[in-house]
Amino acid sequence: MKALVYTDVEELSYIDRPMPQAREGEALVRIMASGICGSDMHAFLGHDPRRPPPLTLGHEAAGIVVGGPDDGRRVTINPLVACQSCQDCEAERENLCAQREIISMPPRQGAFAEYVTMPLQNLVTVPDHVPLAHAALAEPIACGWHGVRLGRAVLGGDLSGLRCAVIGGGAIGVGAALSLSAQGARDITVVEPNEVRRARLADVAGFEVCAPDEPAMPPEGSVDFVIDGVGFAATRETASRIARAGGVIAHVGLGEATGGLDIRRMTLQEITFIGTYTYTAKDFVDTATGIFDGRLGPLDWLEERPLSQGQNAFRDIRAGTVAAPKIILTPEHHASDT
Repeated sequence: MKALVYTDVEELSYIDRPMPQAREGEALVRIMASGICGSDMHAFLGHDPRRPPPLTLGHEAAGIVVGGPDDGRRVTINPLVACQSCQDCEAERENLCAQREIISMPPRQGAFAEYVTMPLQNLVTVPDHVPLAHAALAEPIACGWHGVRLGRAVLGGDLSGLRCAVIGGGAIGVGAALSLSAQGARDITVVEPNEVRRARLADVAGFEVCAPDEPAMPPEGSVDFVIDGVGFAATRETASRIARAGGVIAHVGLGEATGGLDIRRMTLQEITFIGTYTYTAKDFVDTATGIFDGRLGPLDWLEERPLSQGQNAFRDIRAGTVAAPKIILTPEHHASDT
């Protein structure tokens, strides 16, 4: 099969790789759509020691089961594989499982390929009316869904009268904003510095989009619920500045490890900081259901490109010339692989 393999810093090679073999309890999935995540970009730039080359990246995927009793089943993939038996798994917090693995990180190869194998419990059936490119968005949106759910619990469960802000207009930020709306928020602002991306997001209904220096930018101490979908020192500084006394910051992005938080202000103003990592299995299913029933909108803010052109897609994202919050790579399947 063909796969897009991270072979060196800023180098992706479209090459032949061995076909994966499904083991007991697994399915072979023919990948039809796989999104480029920020973590893929970190690896591409050589910034993620957890993803050493050579490695097939990609973990936001949907496709069709090949072979077995589920042959032909359309699925979206929960890429996080947990042990199912530890204390965290039994508490339905699979994202905290100490034995968890995720495709695109050793020992598991990723979904920038024509096929991948996954445990059956990691597959969610996609209805026929939902494009598989949209179903692949379940993974990035689930990260925001999870953060919104945790923050909503701290804030009393009702977001309808609260002011919410999302920092970052990439797929994580847009997914968080859509998740806020789906979970009851009405006043939502997305802060995005890239002008090209802001113009694209202006057509996404349900929230306002602004640059950090525009009048629509929430002032200091005015936001009940801030979601940082970027995770740089500068965005954490912004989050801790605009959060109101008693407010909540949900930190989803993993762009930079340290710096930015105003710990003194957060302490004196009793601002709750929630670190969030991926999602639980239930969060993933709930997000997928929100895609299927339309609560997360038309999802027309993605761009599709051939998997073979993945190197150019990564370079365009790095250059800041991509308006779409998400690029979906589509494999060109070969008859000999089926």
